[in-house]
Parts: sequence; C-alpha cells; structure tokens
Amino acid sequence: MRLSAFIIKNLEPILQAWEDFARTIEIPGEALDSKALRDHAEQMLRAIAVDLCTYQSAQEQIAKAQGNAPMEELETAAETHAVTRLMAGFTLDQMVSEYRALRTSVLSQWLGQMKAGTVLEVDDMIRFNEAIDQALAESIASYSRAVEASRNVFLGILGHDLRTPLGAILLGADVLRRSVDLDTRKSKIALGIYTSVKRASQIVGDLLDLTRCQMGPGIPVKKEDIDLTPLCTRIVEEIRTAHPNADITFKGGESARGEFDGARMEQVFSNLLSNAVQHGDLQFPIKVSLEVKDGSIVFVVHNFGEPIPEDILPFIFNPMGRFSQHASLDLGSSTGLGLGLYIASEIVAAHSGAIDVTSDRERGTTFLVKVPVTK
Repeated sequence: MRLSAFIIKNLEPILQAWEDFARTIEIPGEALDSKALRDHAEQMLRAIAVDLCTYQSAQEQIAKAQGNAPMEELETAAETHAVTRLMAGFTLDQMVSEYRALRTSVLSQWLGQMKAGTVLEVDDMIRFNEAIDQALAESIASYSRAVEASRNVFLGILGHDLRTPLGAILLGADVLRRSVDLDTRKSKIALGIYTSVKRASQIVGDLLDLTRCQMGPGIPVKKEDIDLTPLCTRIVEEIRTAHPNADITFKGGESARGEFDGARMEQVFSNLLSNAVQHGDLQFPIKVSLEVKDGSIVFVVHNFGEPIPEDILPFIFNPMGRFSQHASLDLGSSTGLGLGLYIASEIVAAHSGAIDVTSDRERGTTFLVKVPVTK
C-alpha cells in the first residue's frame, strides 16, 4: 500500500495519536480541547499525502533534502500551526516534539502493514521524511519570526511607556541637585539619582532604536547643515566630567561642517567614547580626533587595554552575534549585548558612512567612523 493512500485511509487513527501526544504536553493556562490539540494536523497530513503522489525529479529530491524546497506563496498549514502553538504557550521544543511523534505514529502504523504481508513502497518512507522535515522547517521559521515580532513589539511598548515616568524622575532629581537648601550628603544622593536615571533613559532610548532597526528600515535621521566639532567637544567634556580618572585627549579641526543629524551623531561620539572608557586601561590616555578628509568627516577613538577577542571582532557591531552562553558565564555581568556599538553602526549607516574597528594588544583598540559631509 502506498503511504499516501495509507495516510488518507487511516487519517482518524493518526490524528487521534497526534491529539493524545499533544495532550501530554504541559502548557500554561487552560487545557486545550480536541479541536485545538489537532490544530492544522489534518491539513498538514493531507498536504503530505498530495506531495507523496506528486512527481519529483532527482534534482528536486536533492534540493528538498538540503532544505531548498520551493517556497509557497501563501502561508502553509505548518506555518500557521506554529503561530497558534506559540499563542497557546507551547515552547519551540514542545512544538518540535509533535512532529517527532507524528513521524513515529505514521511510520509505525504503516510499517505494521508489513507484518500483514502488504507490499510497501520503501521510497515513500524517504518522501514522507522529507515532507515532515519540510513542514518542521516551515514551523520553526514561522515560530521564530513570531517570537521576534512579539519581542520587538514588547520592547517598543516598554521603551515608550518607561519614558514618561523616567522623565518625571529625571526632572525632579535635577531640581533637587540644583537646590541650595540641601547639605552635602543630600546633594550627593540627588546627583546619584539624576545620573542613574539619565543612564536609564539612555538605555531606554537604545532599546527603542533597536526596535526601530528590527521592525523598520533602520534608524531615521534628520539631516541639516551643522558643524560637528562643537558637538564632539561637548561630548568629550561630558565624558571627562563623568570619568575624572580617565585621561582623554581630543584633537579637532576648526570645522567639521556637513549634512548630519546632530543628535544622532552625538550618540555615535558618546557611545564610542564611553565604550573606550569602560573597556580601556585608564592608565593610558584615550585619544579622540575629528577631522575632515577627502570629503568625509573622520572620527577616531583609540585606547589601550584588553583587546577585543578575535572571535568577537567580526560581530562587534551585532549584539546577537556577540552573545554566547560561554561569554556570559566567563565574563559575568560585564558582558553586555553591545547595544551602544550596534546603535552607533546603524546611525553611521543611515548617514551613508562606514564604521570599522581594529584591536590587538600591541597597538590597542581603534574605532574609526567615516561619514560623507554631503548626501
């Protein structure tokens, strides 16, 4: 008996086995009813049965085995199934286990026919496994996309809603720290609150920028004719004030005028310089320069200290690429997601510029930003 015919003839026993297995999976909230447990299973099985009866060339079989099967224009049952399972509270591992159980159920029942002396088409087993793997790949991809989208929406809502209370606290702390009625101890506490809340506001801003990058075409910039030298000078002075132990030298030209988003370029200057202060060896000076060269502004930050590991260097501007469990276990809380560097690279890209980094123990670490002065 061909496997496609077996699946259609034994659809109900196969679906019941799927339902029985799905019922054993523990999920938060109320237990799912029979219809929800069988969610899209019948559609997937019927699609697999049709696929088994469809002619497939040797080249098409190789492509499917390598995960290069033709993409469907419309959303498949497997893709929809993944989203509904996510909404029901299934983890990715739990959803994958359903496909393992389905594969086992169908093949074990079909191979049981062999004991009864039925002639079986062994090639159907290969085609069936390919079809299950294809459906599984579609479900995993759909599940991952849904998780990514929900995470971005959550970050956007979180960042937006946190801005108002943080702004109120920042304003109150600023009023307190400027008050002449406070003694030294209370002034110090007010300053600490102000500094911490300002840093929290910057983190929220970075989260919002990250969400914009993930959900849209990138960080929006509003260019205007502006001189970046005063902006860069101000950022250097702010970092010096916040880190009095750091020896920061700044070399700037008379003018670095061009078409830029001033506030966004301030973020680039601040993020790269703060990164140098945080990770550099403060026994050595941090050198900062800004100049116009060959129609572009060139901003450079150099520091000595522990070099960036070679395996991290290619992903230094990608917060997800930099993260690994090994790194977080070895370095603890000092291992950040690198949002500052990621945001800086996105801002530079939005200005049609480029950012690069070199790092070794002898020559130190150098971040170089090059942005054209005109559009």
